[in-house]
Amino acid sequence: MAAPPRRPDRPRRPESAPSAARHRRPGGTMRHVLRRPEFRLLFCGLLASMSAESILLLALAIWVKDLTGSDGMAGATIFAVIAPMTLAPLVGWFVDRYPRRQFFVVANLVTAVLLTPLFCVRERDDVWIVYAVAALYGLSYLALSAALSGLIRQLVPIELLAEANGVLQTVRQGLRLIGPLAGAGLYAAIGGPALAGVGVLGFVTAAAVVGMLRTREEPPARPGPRWPAEVSAGLRHLAGEPALRRALFGYALGSLVMGFTESLIFAYVDQGLRRDAAFVGVLVTVQGVGGLVGGLCSPGAVRRLGEVGTLATGVAFFGPAALALAYPDLRLGVAAVLLAGVSIPLTMVGLNTLIQRRTPPPLLGRVTAASEAVVSGPQALSIGVGALLVGAVDYRLLFLLTGLVTLLAGGYLWRSRHLTPPTEPPHRTARIPSPRRPSAPGSSPTAPGSPNGDHEVIGATRRRRGR
Repeated sequence: MAAPPRRPDRPRRPESAPSAARHRRPGGTMRHVLRRPEFRLLFCGLLASMSAESILLLALAIWVKDLTGSDGMAGATIFAVIAPMTLAPLVGWFVDRYPRRQFFVVANLVTAVLLTPLFCVRERDDVWIVYAVAALYGLSYLALSAALSGLIRQLVPIELLAEANGVLQTVRQGLRLIGPLAGAGLYAAIGGPALAGVGVLGFVTAAAVVGMLRTREEPPARPGPRWPAEVSAGLRHLAGEPALRRALFGYALGSLVMGFTESLIFAYVDQGLRRDAAFVGVLVTVQGVGGLVGGLCSPGAVRRLGEVGTLATGVAFFGPAALALAYPDLRLGVAAVLLAGVSIPLTMVGLNTLIQRRTPPPLLGRVTAASEAVVSGPQALSIGVGALLVGAVDYRLLFLLTGLVTLLAGGYLWRSRHLTPPTEPPHRTARIPSPRRPSAPGSSPTAPGSPNGDHEVIGATRRRRGR
């Protein structure tokens, strides 16, 4: 006896694993990358070093402000950190000569040692020690960033790079909620030398945790006889890849004035809000709230806007924030700093993901370091110029200039977003199939290519099998 015909199932289009990963909700994908044991261990190590960094860096500027009473010299502390970026091609070449994990561990230990001279700072004449430590820290930061980019590329599949970078930026910016206030509080309570001890502990902990990481690493290529060509390989790659070239040009254009804010924020608090320099820590904490929001949104922004589109959005957001800070009002200033916080992780996740996806792994250290130089060079120049201008020009005019230039840079980047198309198409409303109706007597048969014709062919095939 023939089995009764079953109603044919509606065929579903299979979806590949990478496509499914792209169509997940942003929160799910960030949790997914944290489920990977290797990345989770790296994340724990970075949490220790980023905590020390968030506590220490702003406190160094406040320390110099208290020792000298100068806004410009306080901003020059950040300039000292960024100035070594001019050595980026050489640092990147050095990083690419060694395994990523081993280099990252050793570099964290060296950074801890570099902070120890801060124990000797007591009075104004010792400010040069703070500047020297800040410059050496900037050099180690460049090396750590280059090694970290390659290490992430080894541990995380390429379709989850935006999520991995988003997780790290979310934590980095989220630490601004407690780091600056904790740093300012510790500085007021126990002084600068004790803060140096906190920094040393953080970097030693990071080295110990990442040292437990077990990952297979390809042996680095031996340096060839033409080492100058190898040193400049990162810059040549940036110049030859259209998306990287335009992204870095637009970002560098914005960086020409973004550095002004390192000194302007002290003048804004002192001259505009009429508050103590330690209040800068409160504003940086508010910026951390915005950074937390931007970090959570950044992986979704990369999928919907592409890497260059996300970078453009971050740079453009900095424009209205700077324009709002030209008017000294606390409520408006909080909103402006919040928006500036949102812009930072969008910018960094877009740029870092673009570099990791468009660069061969053996070149990643040199390309990452070279990109830091291309961006940080103009930024270091702007920090130095801003430290000089803040004493001669009204800070409000400098905030207006910063806002206009960053809006221009964001517009240039937005026009180049087609170079990195989104990986997630716009959502469309699902089509609900209409119910099947029986054919009228005498009507012509349904075409096999139509939906009803497909159902009839499937049903006929199953009836033949039932016989």
